[in-house]
Amino acid sequence: MISSDRMTVVEADITTLDVDAVVNAANEHLAPGGGVCGAIHRAAGPGLARECAGVGGCPTGQARITRGHGLTARHVIHAVGPVWHGGGAGEDGLLAGAYRNSLILARDNGLASIAFPAISTGIFGFPAERAAAIAVRTVAAFLAENALPDRVVFCCFGAESAGLHREAITHV
Repeated sequence: MISSDRMTVVEADITTLDVDAVVNAANEHLAPGGGVCGAIHRAAGPGLARECAGVGGCPTGQARITRGHGLTARHVIHAVGPVWHGGGAGEDGLLAGAYRNSLILARDNGLASIAFPAISTGIFGFPAERAAAIAVRTVAAFLAENALPDRVVFCCFGAESAGLHREAITHV
């Protein structure tokens, strides 16, 4: 059991947050895209896309780390969540893996703070309530066993997503 003092929920533009790392809801090619991914790439500048091209991609459920370039955050952790196919294609485990692997990268790189968007809930179609519960449960379990990151921010795009994450935190 983890107290919620290490997890917070905000409604904000993730590209403006003062954290050690922001998580990019990335595609497997780590290419600039739409939604959160596009916003992060635009705010970071062209150096991020160049660095991502040299990384060589990332499988679904995994994560990779790059520098933050033009962002306030020192790093971007690119997490590839699953496309929703109805729940029978291992989507829950892949989404949990994207969160867990992002946290492992943060811990292993000595990062004290990390901000997550609601991975896979945009164009990938993952049901928002289900995704929030998986995200919070996965983060809480990781924090219970690790000192870093010290602070996890769920950065939500809109009141509905923020409410779902706040509700999920009350159940951990």
